[in-house]
Amino acid sequence: MAEPTYELPMFPLGSVLLPGMVLPLRVFEPRYRVLVDTVLLSDDQEFGCVLIERGSEVGGGDVRTSVGCAARVVEVARHDDGQVSLVSVGTRRLRVDQWLPDDPFPRATVADWPDEPGADDGVDLDAGIARIEAAVHQLSELAVSMGLATTIDEAEFSEDPTLKVYQLAIVSPLGALDRLKVLGTPSLGARVELLEDLVEEQRIMLEARRAFGQD
Repeated sequence: MAEPTYELPMFPLGSVLLPGMVLPLRVFEPRYRVLVDTVLLSDDQEFGCVLIERGSEVGGGDVRTSVGCAARVVEVARHDDGQVSLVSVGTRRLRVDQWLPDDPFPRATVADWPDEPGADDGVDLDAGIARIEAAVHQLSELAVSMGLATTIDEAEFSEDPTLKVYQLAIVSPLGALDRLKVLGTPSLGARVELLEDLVEEQRIMLEARRAFGQD
């Protein structure tokens, strides 16, 4: 059964938000300040985030992805110049059903996009997630040794496998398009397989970069 659709204020960004990921924003464009005011007056204080495929975050006229993530506001601060600082956290995956007119700010009808039920029957998720976690720590150590990242040794991961896989993707040095692939993977088992491949690709790239003296 298809998930019901509902209207949500939308924040197109140059980055990909994943469930469990913290999103700090400095809002200065007038239409997005109106969006923030609208969100803060709502019961759940949520908005949606999607990646801008082409164009800019400022001024409109951008091309946006059809998969995104809901974000819930957890902190807000207003500044004397009218700008607003927000801290939000990604909560769940969304599909965009239809974009509405950007008046007074971007809006869309969306539907929650849970993982496909039954798709992972017979899949050893625990083993796959354990391999990813070990590979992510190895990749982090390599990136730290090259001065490209800070350690993730103190990172605490959820016991929920779905959220843990997203968290492992968050702490991995993935680009926006790779994170979009993770977000758009329909089931947890397929996401585990994809992330394992993406982390290995990053390791190979960093090893090659170090070998050629580019650290």
